[in-house]
Amino acid sequence: MLENKDGKQKDGKRVYEVSEKSLHVKILRKHLGRDLKYFGKNLKYFGRDLKYFGKNLKIYVEGFVDRKTKEWKTKMENKSHYLFTSEVVSPGHPDKCADIISDSIVDALLIADPNSRVASEVFVAGKHVIVGGEVSTKNHPDYEKIVREALIKIGYDGKSAFTKEQCLYPDEVDVQVLLNQQSPDINQGVDQVDGEIGAGDQGIMFGFASSETADLMPSAIFYARMLCDKVYNYALKHNHKLGVDIKTQVTIDYGTKENFENCLPQKIHTIVVSAPSVEGMSIEEVRTLIKGLIDDTGLPTELYDPNDTIIHINPTGRYVNHSSLHDSGLTGRKLIVDSFGGYSPIGGGAQSSKDYTKVDRSGLYAGRWIAKHIVAAGLAKKCSVQLSYAIGVAKPVSVSVDTFGTYVSVNDDVLSQFVMDNFSLTPRWITKKFGLDKPSEETFLYADVAARGQVGQSDYPWEKLDSLELFESLKK
Repeated sequence: MLENKDGKQKDGKRVYEVSEKSLHVKILRKHLGRDLKYFGKNLKYFGRDLKYFGKNLKIYVEGFVDRKTKEWKTKMENKSHYLFTSEVVSPGHPDKCADIISDSIVDALLIADPNSRVASEVFVAGKHVIVGGEVSTKNHPDYEKIVREALIKIGYDGKSAFTKEQCLYPDEVDVQVLLNQQSPDINQGVDQVDGEIGAGDQGIMFGFASSETADLMPSAIFYARMLCDKVYNYALKHNHKLGVDIKTQVTIDYGTKENFENCLPQKIHTIVVSAPSVEGMSIEEVRTLIKGLIDDTGLPTELYDPNDTIIHINPTGRYVNHSSLHDSGLTGRKLIVDSFGGYSPIGGGAQSSKDYTKVDRSGLYAGRWIAKHIVAAGLAKKCSVQLSYAIGVAKPVSVSVDTFGTYVSVNDDVLSQFVMDNFSLTPRWITKKFGLDKPSEETFLYADVAARGQVGQSDYPWEKLDSLELFESLKK
């Protein structure tokens, strides 16, 4: 231990009194010109790292004696939380309505013509739904009918106890369709003469997986989605009480940054639920109802303590008016909700509205499939996979695996090379692997994927652990 004449003995260990005189001046004068590091620990002084000429003072301290009370203080007394938060929105949220309508169009076109090329963005505002973008297809469906049917399925069916001023009614929706033909310049690069599919655009995509939950999704978004599904499904069946424009949010307490880095959640710290209620329900009734739904969601008892978790339900005290009448929506505006809740980088391009040649969609699914296999095979505790593409080029420009230092047997360089050697990851390979050109009621529908999240649902084809033995071979 470093010598310091202000040091005192306690239980055989040298103790440093935290004072500017003893540490900030004397030790730094002794070690001027370099960072002082001991066991990699930071000494905090009034909540700040001690600094001297821009340098951080780092030193291992078991504790200190309070100069006023003469009581022993441990250095961890004020550091008991490391929090991370994710949110989820229900299909009734205006942004999700836009996603679902967009992907209802994708479904209709691909089911009728699997070679359709689609990019159909949607904007919802008030009673207006605007469909714009580009398509190339042999099928020309009734777009207005698709819009209304999608809204009815979401829960805006005109049968709730909310008035036409409080939420959207399908018979009052005005639909504008502004779809153009996809550029032939893109087509010549995508539909190649050898049968290969070139990437429909350039871009980067990230897949991610974490050992924190059974579905290998990070905790906060996983439990936020559980809660959102619970409240939304209740609202669908009890539209005389709740509306379908719902948001949930979960904060996980990892205790320490080290636990966060090693995928070890300690408890659910805070839950936020906002759900519209009919005019006649008091806020007390609403909060009692939703608190019961939270308790009945099936959150893990080792993480959720109903008497300890902080819970905010409709925190403004009133939430009646909802839907696009009161908040506009746009395709692709909930990318974090659709993916990994902020635990991982995202590529920035939306999945909804696009056919399978658009790597914003197919690349995410491939990245998630790879990352999930790496974690499921016990090769890492968590994993991010980045893919990048050039428009009209089939093979990815780059593939990189990042396990955030949690790899077990082989490092990220080996994992990256393994992925490149074993999987072509062209749009055609991804499409055939997951059946992306054949959405159906029996397999998956893109509209349902938009409603439930692009990843993390065990019934999606890109969530299947069907090559686990190949990945596990890396451990031998």
